[in-house]
Amino acid sequence: MFTLVPIAILASSLLIFILGPLRRRWRLKHIRGPPTKSWLLGHEYDLSRQNEVGDLEFTWMREYGATWKIGDLFGAHGLMTADPKALQHIFQKASRNYMKKTSQIHVIWLMAGPGIVWSQGDMHTRHRRLMSPAFSMAHLQSFLPLFQRIGSKLVEKWKGQLHNVNEVELSVDAWLSRATLDIIGEAAFDYDYHALEDADQSVLAKAYHGIFKDIDFRLPKVTLFFRATWDYLPLPILKLFKYIPAEPFTRLRKLNDTFTMYGREILREKRPEFDTEKLVGKGGDIMSILIKANASSEAKTRLNDEELLAQMFTLTLAGHETTALALTFLLYELARHPEYQERLRQEIREARARVIARGDTDFTTEDFDGIPSLMNAVKESLRMHPGAAVLPRVATKDDVIPLAFPIVSTTGELITEIPVNKGHVIFASFAAYHRLPEVWGEDADVWNPDRFLRKDIDKQTNVGVFANLMTFSGGTNACLGWRFSVIEQQALTAELLNTFQFSLPAGTSAGATEVVRAPSGTAMVPVVRNRPELGSALRLRVTFAP
Repeated sequence: MFTLVPIAILASSLLIFILGPLRRRWRLKHIRGPPTKSWLLGHEYDLSRQNEVGDLEFTWMREYGATWKIGDLFGAHGLMTADPKALQHIFQKASRNYMKKTSQIHVIWLMAGPGIVWSQGDMHTRHRRLMSPAFSMAHLQSFLPLFQRIGSKLVEKWKGQLHNVNEVELSVDAWLSRATLDIIGEAAFDYDYHALEDADQSVLAKAYHGIFKDIDFRLPKVTLFFRATWDYLPLPILKLFKYIPAEPFTRLRKLNDTFTMYGREILREKRPEFDTEKLVGKGGDIMSILIKANASSEAKTRLNDEELLAQMFTLTLAGHETTALALTFLLYELARHPEYQERLRQEIREARARVIARGDTDFTTEDFDGIPSLMNAVKESLRMHPGAAVLPRVATKDDVIPLAFPIVSTTGELITEIPVNKGHVIFASFAAYHRLPEVWGEDADVWNPDRFLRKDIDKQTNVGVFANLMTFSGGTNACLGWRFSVIEQQALTAELLNTFQFSLPAGTSAGATEVVRAPSGTAMVPVVRNRPELGSALRLRVTFAP
């Protein structure tokens, strides 16, 4: 990689010289914000080196309000906001005016190819229209028995770990990643990855585990600078970077090669020209529905094989690793709050007793609706630990961003809207939005699921697709699988809490923390405090629940 640095420096220097006058037109001088230490990297390096996601953003929000100016790359100014009205404007009302950065979509392309998350504009609409039928609520509810079956399998695995011992300390993030990988394999492709059954032998489980940390965690300045040049380089050159013989490109190539082997096999089994009767007969998995919709669409809107494989990559990555992280943090919070854990367990057992009394054996989604503490715990964990902490967006035209919460300018004036120029980068801080006292209450920094019992939560500016959170983003670019993830979290949590009790590792008192939510690119990953060399890891003590 280092052989490319001189080329990157030369290219970026020329482009900065050309683009400099345009950047100076940006109208942010009157917006307050923290001083920038680096002209070259702005606040990018500082944000990536936070001990925990939000350490800087929360401090800045308390000082400057819900919107502030930060240092962007190459001496430019960026706008960071946690304001709900601004987020609504960027992700819903004027979403076509705000696109992903080139460097951002290229990382997505390296990880998953030209799938729905990579696509933008009309291309994204095309991808989303073909995939939407597979994510209807009625269809997603049909996966509940699968979630419960895999949850039961995980319970049996952990019972085996507790054989002849009173308690065991487990890497719950690794176990949950295997369970959710098996779930997405069957739900998306009707394919058994055997991640839980043969954990040590599952090539795919090993390939995916810790991927977010391995490609984006605490990148050195030279790498951050190298990636910054991607925003100014043509696509043919960017695609060549895939073959750089250095990390993380080597890791990503191996992941792509591994999944392509599985993906092509799955695709061959599901293509109508190979086995139409099988496709029609089974066809309940997400990929079968997508292939059916694709085959019946017009030729100009049809996905090609590269795009179909990219959807499979995307479904596997987004459908298992992000949900596994959400569940990991949920169990962690329950371990930190044993009173709520016990209360939730009691409600789950009472609900299960009602299920058995009516002659059934498994929960329905309606049963989960009758366990408010479960849904509220899921919501609160997603609020405190959003999978994506910040998402940058680039203005494609001059615009004016409205604010729900006015800020004070450098001259003392009250600002209720902010004009931005084409090319301006806005950093949407989901982590900071989730801590706004004006939205979530004065205890916004505290894990308190009961806040969702308050009626005023529903009266806030409409922003996200679930519980007004931005964890699944919002608008036309919101995560298609958010309902899938929520039901999966409810099902697995109910299965695990019914049998097990979770507590913090030995030597860590309740309310304290051994794990930090470390920033890794736009995401966050669990890392043992002061031990990042251990990788993505969250260990909990597990015992049989009384």
